[in-house]
Amino acid sequence: MFAKIVALSAIVACTHAGVIGTGHGIGIAAAPIAVAAPLAVQQSVDYFTYPKYQYNYGVSDAHTGDYKSQSEARDGDVVRGAYQVAEPDGTLRTVHYTADDHNGFNAVVTRSGHSVHPQVVSAVAAPLALGHGGLLH
Repeated sequence: MFAKIVALSAIVACTHAGVIGTGHGIGIAAAPIAVAAPLAVQQSVDYFTYPKYQYNYGVSDAHTGDYKSQSEARDGDVVRGAYQVAEPDGTLRTVHYTADDHNGFNAVVTRSGHSVHPQVVSAVAAPLALGHGGLLH
């Protein structure tokens, strides 16, 4: 495979080379190579832009039982937000949080609703009925 690549490269080089005449015969000159000059790219990045944003989103899927939402707002170094998640036991967890450079991150977590747990049913061995009224224990 390597020999095929070398042969193909040689053929391509010959087709792009020029034929020159010398005093003693014909020679092959290599094709000129184009060299691009480096481009001077200057980008300006502002590292001191005032951070300010606000967003919210939510999911409410009755088919899968997936319920959640979140909202957050930032103004400078102060972030305030909240999110809600439906827990597997049927309760709703709500978290309200704040963060700033003086108090750090603080969160208040509450749960609402009543938890519902499935009842565990233990299997009891029942006699296996055989044909004609016979029982197998």
